[in-house]
Amino acid sequence: MTLDLRVFTEPQQGASYDDLLSVAKATEELGFSAFFRSDHYLAMGGDGLPGPTDAWTTLAGLARDTTSVRLGTLVTSATFRHPGVLAIQVAQVDQMSGGRVEIGLGAGWFAREHEAYGIPFPAKRFGLLEEQLEILTGLWGTPLGETYSFHGEHYTLVDSPALPKPAQAKIPVIVGGGGPRRTPALAARFGDEYNQAFPELDTVAPRIGVINEALAEAGRTPDSIVQSVALVLAVGKDEAQFSRRAAAIGREPAELREHGVAGTVSEAVDLLGSLRDQGVQRVYLQVLDLHDLDHLDLVAREVARQL
Repeated sequence: MTLDLRVFTEPQQGASYDDLLSVAKATEELGFSAFFRSDHYLAMGGDGLPGPTDAWTTLAGLARDTTSVRLGTLVTSATFRHPGVLAIQVAQVDQMSGGRVEIGLGAGWFAREHEAYGIPFPAKRFGLLEEQLEILTGLWGTPLGETYSFHGEHYTLVDSPALPKPAQAKIPVIVGGGGPRRTPALAARFGDEYNQAFPELDTVAPRIGVINEALAEAGRTPDSIVQSVALVLAVGKDEAQFSRRAAAIGREPAELREHGVAGTVSEAVDLLGSLRDQGVQRVYLQVLDLHDLDHLDLVAREVARQL
C-alpha cells in the first residue's frame, strides 16, 4: 500500500496569501496529494505577523491558483460559521476548484482566539459539531429540486433549497478527536476519514482499533474510512541540516524525533513505513517554516519515493 502524503500548514503563526500560494504550488508540483491548512485566527506563540488569513477565503483563492492538488482544512471550527453559511462556502470553493475540496470539522478548542475576535465560545460544543455535520451532509446530499429542513437544539433550517451543490458527488468529510465514545461514533456516522492529530506514536494503532469497532457497530467496514495522522515535519539530508530545521521552528531535535516525522531521510522513511504497517493510510506533514521550500523538495525526492 502506498502511503498518501499531504502538506499541512499553520498560517495563524504568520503567513500572507502569497506565502501560502508558494507552498501550495510547491505541494502540487512536487507530487504531494493535497494542501491543507488550519482554521485559526490567533497565533499560538510569536507575533503572528502579518496576521491571520481566513481558511475558506484562502482556499477559494487556491482553488483558482492551482490546478490539481486537493485542498482542505484540518480542521474548521464549528464555532466560527453557521452551518448553512459554511455549506454554501465549501460548495462554492469546490465548484471553483473543479471538485478538489475536503473538509475537516471539529468542535474548536482555542478560547483565546474567540475572545480576541468576539466569537462566541460556549462551554459545551460537541452538540454544535454533531448538528453541523448532519446539516452540511444533509444540505449537500439533498436532491436538486427538493428542500432540506432540520430542527435541532442549536440550529433550525426550514425548507432550504439546499443550494449550491458541490462539484463532487460527495465532499469528503474528515472527523478527528480523541474522545473514547462520542468521537468514534461521530466518525462512523459522518466520516470519510478519521484523523489523529499529533498523537503519541504508540497510541496510533490502538486508536485505529477503536474506530474500527465503531464502524462495525454502525454497519460499516474498516475499508470504508481513511485512517490518517497529522505529525510535525522536520527532515534533513544529514544531522546538521535536520538540526538547523529544528532550530528554525523553535523545537529541540530529540523532542521532534519523539513526536514527529523527524531526523534524517532514513529515519523519516522508517517512521512513515511503520505507520503504514500499523494501518495508517495518509499522513499530514505539518510544515511550520513556510519559506523553506527546499524542505518539501527533499521529502518529495528522498522520502516519498521510498514509500
